[in-house]
Amino acid sequence: MTEALGGRGIFGVELFIKDDDVIFSEVSPRPHDTGMVTMISQDLSQFALHARAILNLPIPDIHLHGPSASSVILAEGSSSQVSFGNIEAALSEPDTQLRLFGKPDVNGQRRMGVMLARGETTDEALQKARAGSESISISLQA
Repeated sequence: MTEALGGRGIFGVELFIKDDDVIFSEVSPRPHDTGMVTMISQDLSQFALHARAILNLPIPDIHLHGPSASSVILAEGSSSQVSFGNIEAALSEPDTQLRLFGKPDVNGQRRMGVMLARGETTDEALQKARAGSESISISLQA
């Protein structure tokens, strides 16, 4: 699919799996928030790889730091004044990072950030990421 589009860089390709069927959903010709896990999982993030690819710079070996996961921080409601709380507690676990997107408003449901985590196993990393994202409080002012 991405070969047919042409161009260089990172493409976010979204697929759904239902039973034995793989269903194409969308392609984004740019880094995507779901790939932000590369910011904790390896030495070259999707953003660094994207820049190198579009600038035709070499991409050396990519070194993995360990099993990693991300968990979305999702806001629901309607507001142009969004604030976040409990950040210190969310970041108290070792090998975690928080990325808030800085989106100015919410109207419905909106991805506002991700919690990134690394662990001894993928399951441990996912558990840490989910615990961190679930501990973030989101306040929507009228």
